[in-house]
Amino acid sequence: MRGLREAVRRAAEAPQTGTDAALANAAIDVIVNTGDDWWLAGLRLAPDHDSLLYTLSGQNDEVRGWGRVGETERVSAELQAHGVTPDWFTLGDLDLGTHIARTAWLRSGSTPSEVSSRLQQRWALGVTLHPATDDEVDTYVVTTAGERMHFQEWWTRHHAGLPADRFEQQGIDKARPAPGALVALADADIVLIAPSNPVVSIGTILGIPGMRDAVLGAGSSASAGRAPIVGVSPIIAGAAVRGMADACLTAVGVETDAAAVARHYGSRSSGGLLDAWLVGVEDESLVGGLRADGFAAAAVPLWMRDLDTAAVLATAALAAGLEQPRA
Repeated sequence: MRGLREAVRRAAEAPQTGTDAALANAAIDVIVNTGDDWWLAGLRLAPDHDSLLYTLSGQNDEVRGWGRVGETERVSAELQAHGVTPDWFTLGDLDLGTHIARTAWLRSGSTPSEVSSRLQQRWALGVTLHPATDDEVDTYVVTTAGERMHFQEWWTRHHAGLPADRFEQQGIDKARPAPGALVALADADIVLIAPSNPVVSIGTILGIPGMRDAVLGAGSSASAGRAPIVGVSPIIAGAAVRGMADACLTAVGVETDAAAVARHYGSRSSGGLLDAWLVGVEDESLVGGLRADGFAAAAVPLWMRDLDTAAVLATAALAAGLEQPRA
């Protein structure tokens, strides 16, 4: 998040304007996982990016939890009838419009970052999305039975039910952080690690060569020093908040536990990533041990059931960051 500290300073100096008005000058940049991206029927799909695009613009289907509201699936039915796409992965017609536009721009020479920028011009999102990298780093899963498949097949077709031995991000060793992501980190006042999948989402982003160093060095362009890094647990009371993160954690030998995920990231004071870590109120008993390990840990309500509860969590995360000293 950029401009936050300046906004808070202005609000303190001129309280009559209100903190909300001051915060309007702050900016939020989101670095989006691209490891779930893949090619299907000649089209480049970016599921994580598009989920954020639709959700933030109010276009998402809240009933199904994915895709566009008011979707039809006539084109997808035709593709499946021709055997071009599998029956376990259905694309809505409106969603296909996004994929067709993306692919057309990519084939005309645009980078994924440039495509992302063009897609965001259609709606007011309130944030700026940046692909983690402009290079292709599609994720493949190798199961304990020795099968290798694209992450989307493992996740969508098998619902992560096939035990995973490891995850392979194809081409990640040659990937570079996207320019927009690096600029956003250099200008950041606070870095928030979202309660996303620690292995195949956050882990993929951090696995891009140079990205982890950029996160740890966030705020380098500001005179106030490096930005604090605050993480929010994706695990509440021993269960994944959403999706099948537990299957991914098991594959890398991490317990499905809020404290275990924090230690997986590591505390910055011990050479890891995090300054602060927020767990759910259900896991308050973990706070003491986390603090002993160098995390500025706190227990707060984590369930984002509506905009109000999401705002409460966002406020708690920003407050945790502002409380941290900048080195």
